[in-house]
Amino acid sequence: MCRFNVRYLTIFCCLLAPVSSTLVYGESWHAEGKSAVIAACRPIAVDAGMEILQGGGNAIDAAVATLLAQSVVKSSQFCFGGEVPIMIYDAARDRVEVLSGQGVAPQLATLEYYQQHHDGKIPRSHPAGAAVPAVLHACVTALHRYGTRSFAEVVRPTQRLLDRDEPRWNGDLARHFRRAVQAEANAPERAGGLQAVIDYFYRGPAARQLDQWSRQQGGLIRYEDLATHQTHVENPVSISYRGYTIYKCGPWTQGPCLLQTLRLLEGFDLKNMKQNSAEYVHVVVEAIKLGLADRDAYYADPRQVDVPLEALLDDKYTVLRRGLIDTQHASLIQRVGDPRAGKALLGIEPQAYRPATGPNRDTTTCLVADQWGNVVAATPSGWGGVLAGNTGIVLGSRLISLNTWQGHPNCVEPGKRPRITLTPTLVFQNGKPVIAISVAGGDLQDQTTLQVLLNQIEFEMDPAAAVTAARFGTAHHVGSFGQNPPELGSLSISKEIAESTVSQLKNLGHRVQQVTRPMAQPITIRFDSKTGRKRTAGDPRAGRHVAAY
Repeated sequence: MCRFNVRYLTIFCCLLAPVSSTLVYGESWHAEGKSAVIAACRPIAVDAGMEILQGGGNAIDAAVATLLAQSVVKSSQFCFGGEVPIMIYDAARDRVEVLSGQGVAPQLATLEYYQQHHDGKIPRSHPAGAAVPAVLHACVTALHRYGTRSFAEVVRPTQRLLDRDEPRWNGDLARHFRRAVQAEANAPERAGGLQAVIDYFYRGPAARQLDQWSRQQGGLIRYEDLATHQTHVENPVSISYRGYTIYKCGPWTQGPCLLQTLRLLEGFDLKNMKQNSAEYVHVVVEAIKLGLADRDAYYADPRQVDVPLEALLDDKYTVLRRGLIDTQHASLIQRVGDPRAGKALLGIEPQAYRPATGPNRDTTTCLVADQWGNVVAATPSGWGGVLAGNTGIVLGSRLISLNTWQGHPNCVEPGKRPRITLTPTLVFQNGKPVIAISVAGGDLQDQTTLQVLLNQIEFEMDPAAAVTAARFGTAHHVGSFGQNPPELGSLSISKEIAESTVSQLKNLGHRVQQVTRPMAQPITIRFDSKTGRKRTAGDPRAGRHVAAY
């Protein structure tokens, strides 16, 4: 986790500013600016993105620079061989799109393989737990589709970090970057240069080196998996809530769970409930439980399986599910719905879940908005894997977010994307962006996103208050990192919340655990449509940092 220093001053050079502007100096966890804002984890990663913005790059260029830098300075939480869903508002086209920066299971990653070699489990700290690396491909695709800068320009801050040669793999990765930059320089025009970078890593020397290492170490990734990898450009999923339009990635993430939960909550007068009162916490948690139950049963890669997403968000189904929320009693069972039949409950007992590995919540965050109206929300991750020899590429272990339950939509299968927890958010009002959110924290990501969002929409908090308000969450769901069984009725709640509230929640039947640690790590941006100013904040207790000008 990043160290937070309330006196840390983020200082940037103004000389290259594309417009006349003044940088905001001060506490590094909240800021306000007219032109651009950026929020991430380490200050050094924020600096990388701000360097690009101050040099005239747009939000997409800056986001890629920030992501690449974070893959070095926060490699234990987001490795270069990991994944990053990216949601982008392209102001020129007035369109929101999603880049699926999630690698698939290699062609050798079959259910039979894991049954024969790993006792029916997908291993975490083993090459056989790695999905096809997706970060570089997604970043370069973003540059090509929406950006203005070359790969050489946006990778320069990261190269300076790698030149420190600590840890030892930095030098290996730095060599690949230098060769990729040279391949780009040899191309006759920008698009060809960006394609040359992709070809170097996915069809050239880097890919062949990774293939050789994987074969030697018992991994499943092969050259063909890398050569055929794609970053799919997708439409987001959206709903309307209280006059706002909420955009999320599709059901290959847990993102639509937030939308389902908001639809349930729209039937309650949250504004007249005191924020973090027992009544409010109870209703929100009970809605979360229902959304997560459907997530566990139905969400998976829609390119491989039929996910009944339209039915899950249907008005009639929402009303049926909302009727299951008992305002006087906490639910102590998992209640999966039957959207295809239009029934509130599926009517069968949930599967006896068998955990394969322990939980993990290592991820990081990235939000950027620029003076032209572009907005990027990304949730990068990749952890717990292995260093691929002298390639310098640290592989994640995202395949553990698949399961080995034959017949389940999220069962491991070659070419399938794991159903991931990574879930950036964009919110619009009157056709323009008003809120962006990114959260690190595993299964808590959308639970925390929900609270940061409601804090702003229902309780009119500014970003700094929204990300620092006391939070709560539940593990009343299947774990997304090895399928740990649900902790039925569980409710983790910040010790900042009043003891009287905790007592009331216990009386309602919640199995309450009070915690002192930050519950997930949120960042947010709020856009003022009248003044054009942008306010951003990241929870300082969770080591989030921001900057603005």
